[in-house]
Amino acid sequence: MKKMKNIRNFCIIAHIDHGKSTLADRLLEYTHTLSEREMEDQVLDSMDLEREKGITIKSHAIQMVYNYKGEKYILNLIDTPGHVDFSYEVSRAIASCEGALLVVDATQGIQAQTISNLYLAINHDLEIIPVLNKIDMDAAMVDVVSDQIVDLIGCDRDEILLCSAKTGEGVPAILDAVVERFPAPKGDPDAPLQALIFDSVFNPFRGVIAYFKVVNGVIRRGDKVKFFNTGKEYEADEVGYLRLKMCPTEEVTTGNVGYIISGIKTAVEVKVGDTITHVDRPCESSIAGFEEVKPMLFAGVYPVESDEYENLRASLEKLQLNDASLVFDPESSLALGFGFRCGFLGLLHLEIVQERLYREFDMDVITTVPNVSYKVYTTQGETVDVHNPSGLPAPTLIDRIEEPYIRAQIISKSEFFGQIMKLCLDKRGVLKGQHFLTADRVELTYDMPLAEIVFDFYDKLKSISRGYASFDYHVIGYQKADLVKLDILLNGESVDALSSLIHRDRAYDFGRRICEKLKELIPRQQFEIAIQAAIGAKIIARETVKAVRKDVLAKCYGGDITRKRKLLEKQKKGKKRMRQIGNVEVPQSAFMAVLKLD
Repeated sequence: MKKMKNIRNFCIIAHIDHGKSTLADRLLEYTHTLSEREMEDQVLDSMDLEREKGITIKSHAIQMVYNYKGEKYILNLIDTPGHVDFSYEVSRAIASCEGALLVVDATQGIQAQTISNLYLAINHDLEIIPVLNKIDMDAAMVDVVSDQIVDLIGCDRDEILLCSAKTGEGVPAILDAVVERFPAPKGDPDAPLQALIFDSVFNPFRGVIAYFKVVNGVIRRGDKVKFFNTGKEYEADEVGYLRLKMCPTEEVTTGNVGYIISGIKTAVEVKVGDTITHVDRPCESSIAGFEEVKPMLFAGVYPVESDEYENLRASLEKLQLNDASLVFDPESSLALGFGFRCGFLGLLHLEIVQERLYREFDMDVITTVPNVSYKVYTTQGETVDVHNPSGLPAPTLIDRIEEPYIRAQIISKSEFFGQIMKLCLDKRGVLKGQHFLTADRVELTYDMPLAEIVFDFYDKLKSISRGYASFDYHVIGYQKADLVKLDILLNGESVDALSSLIHRDRAYDFGRRICEKLKELIPRQQFEIAIQAAIGAKIIARETVKAVRKDVLAKCYGGDITRKRKLLEKQKKGKKRMRQIGNVEVPQSAFMAVLKLD
């Protein structure tokens, strides 16, 4: 029985691009977890997408063995994402650890996401070890950034570890600190089994594989287990530890992280945050795990071929196993047929899900214009949650609409102060506070509507500040807003997939720009197409796609004007009839272009 005092569970938290995955590589190298042949850059970022974009999307767990002062220690490391859209992954990693390495880039200093991930860790009572990375760079400001860390955490300067994940300098000291400063997991090996599921993946041959952390008790191969919240019972066909590949063992002991394969075929039966326990000796209560995820952004996802609907459902269920922050419900649209209303954590998350559906399940999908969820109060005194503009009650029944507001934290160099303030004011933000962290770094706090930051706020912020500004937000509640439903009509027919809820002041401008954009994107037909933007019955903008015409006057040379007129009238009648029976195909690029309107 491995002693529990020799186990350490920890995660690495940091802002994007501060070197988490590279540091994880070095830790694996120094503990000889992988042979030189298996070693590659960002070894834990196993998805192609993660490597292409240079970001971590999933948390990855891996076990290392480290010899310290003649004793063997088991280190379970979870590498976490840094982007604000994947903060739910981070919260799950933190819930299954006792300590966290807080990595800060010596060239950039503390960023917004560093602070928010730090607060997550502190709320879970984790022990924090601050690590200053990239000290080998010419632009490293070791003293300045060390002072920032001391101000933020209130630690002593000599508690901060200096390292360079690229060259490997200072990495052995981090491993020693993990053993010395992180607490061992607490738990009772003799108590009834309680194991927290923090992630799961779908394997087409073995079914659902759940990753868990044992909090109390021991899980052995062949045990009859049940999932506490769903109440389903299974047999543990295989349990084991997570190295780069899965390593089967006879048992996973208290405090350790492992996986279980029990032949579960349907994805719906495994819920992340559930508790595994024994059938014959169940635990009293489930572990208070992580909260239900709250999606920020909703969009319709429809199969390109309508008979692929069931395949899309199966693909989404399998993807949900691996990405617990994805939420979906069936819905239908006049323009696109049957599909799903999906909840995402942000635009990057939407993009990643769309890309993963295509790569991993070969599903081509159409995504509608994303929007946030609104609370609509009717004149009958009811409250309706609206995720989709087409679900809005009739205008005469609406008393008021409330939209979600966020508290945004922006940290930037003070030279971009004015431009950032202008950007936030354009997005209907209200300044709540400003605080100079150092002489040339400022932290701005704004309250602003979530709908305004969903589309292009982050991109604009990055381009204004030349990539220096960092941004983090959390939802603070709902506030009343003057919103209108903007419909897009093609030849008088409303295209529900393009309709959106928008602030009244911006509706005219937005409607005009959408019409102009659609005029470029919709291919010309044999008949004229009218593209209109409307609020209720009032048309606020119009563009026309001209018809492709045949020159009917070519055969008519000379003679009276009435002969020409007769031929033109005949053509006009044909065009009119065509327009009544003709339908307009809206290309996928039109749905995506609406997102990219500046």
